[in-house]
Amino acid sequence: MSQQVAFRESMMAADESGSAVRPLAAELNRVIEQQNPHIAAMLSALGRRLYFPKGILAQSAEAKQKANRYDATIGIAWENRKPMFLPAVMRYFNDLTPAEAVTYAPATGQPQLRRLWRDKLLRNNHSLVGKSFSMPIVTSGVTHALSVAADLFVDPGDVVLLPDKFWENYELLFGVRYQAQLVSFPLFTGGGGFNTEGFRQALASRPIGSKTIVVLNFPNNPTGYSLTAAEAEETAAMLLQAAQQGRNLLVISDDAYFGLFYHPAAFQESLFSRLASAHERILAVKVDGPTKEEFVWGFRAGMLTFGAKAASSDKELYDALEKKVAGAIRSTISNCSQPAQAVLSKALADEAVDQQRAEKKRLLQQRAEKVWEVVRRPEFADLWEPYPFNAGYFMCLKLKGIDSEAFRKHLLEEYGVGVIADGAHDVRVAFSAVDLENIEELYGILATAARELRDSSRNQ
Repeated sequence: MSQQVAFRESMMAADESGSAVRPLAAELNRVIEQQNPHIAAMLSALGRRLYFPKGILAQSAEAKQKANRYDATIGIAWENRKPMFLPAVMRYFNDLTPAEAVTYAPATGQPQLRRLWRDKLLRNNHSLVGKSFSMPIVTSGVTHALSVAADLFVDPGDVVLLPDKFWENYELLFGVRYQAQLVSFPLFTGGGGFNTEGFRQALASRPIGSKTIVVLNFPNNPTGYSLTAAEAEETAAMLLQAAQQGRNLLVISDDAYFGLFYHPAAFQESLFSRLASAHERILAVKVDGPTKEEFVWGFRAGMLTFGAKAASSDKELYDALEKKVAGAIRSTISNCSQPAQAVLSKALADEAVDQQRAEKKRLLQQRAEKVWEVVRRPEFADLWEPYPFNAGYFMCLKLKGIDSEAFRKHLLEEYGVGVIADGAHDVRVAFSAVDLENIEELYGILATAARELRDSSRNQ
């Protein structure tokens, strides 16, 4: 056999091997099919192939529990039975041990952090008590959590249903990377509330027996709107009805800004709490951003949690899904930041953390209330209309007869002020980044710039 022929045949074998479902993946698929065939049907081609190998990480995890003499399994350097480290590095981790600061974390995250986050979910979402949901899995931020969920469940051409006001990264992630079809409905009604009727119609348009990925982000980026309690109940009821009619739904609650609710009418829990184990055709996925909830953005820590119905064993179903998630993480970034997880574990266990978090929320709420008062002043009514907002980091203005990109550039060049242009006439303002005493000046500058652009266009 010539070298060229041998190479061609080896490449063909590699291609066949690459598309094959390995035995470990097939076993996970069998478990998921047995416990919930609707979830099995929603798995993507990649999701069906994913598994967590019984390789280095799995064997090292077993050795960590039992190798009390010598552990020679994983590629970490040890010295005097402790992880080797450089003093120039460890000097910046005064309250962490070398094991907490420089070793690898498990693929699905530190067990203590996962338990602490699950406890936090129960404290903050009382409706979850008694419901079935998995142990949270640590990811490298919200974007990574969304990507992992897409690894498991999104194929090219799948429909991703979401409001028309959405975080631009959804397009890059679901549309570009996973080649899904993004289908939107208007977020707001004419009266300013969540467009529950538009959402109902969008769900009803999906064929019976179809798979739909629903992405709901509250508090919403870019608008800062969060559902009222009544809207949340109605939305959950619509999803349940769609499932009862025979539609398979993967419902992702992107809760990146969870807890930052500034109005008593806002629903104080995640929509996930209404959907977890609600119906066998609904796989609820909760994506959390500890980086935002705990104000540590650069830590790049996220959480991914499943809520589903199983035929006989929730544990078997969640274990199988977790192993597929572990395979997705292992095959991309291997594991998430160990020092970030160590610090978060200590912080969440600190008795003072809830009070400290509440104080930061109070500061953000004061800014939100000041913004709401300023933007609705009569002297600005001819310049913009504010979209409803009651939570999170952001708010949006709908400019009247002014191009948003021209407005953004004018603000930067003439006033040194940065905002985000979002569509033809909308701008997003992150009031989270502006101190309370500067809010009035900021919006005064926005108004001045808007008038200058409007007057300039009239004079042309």
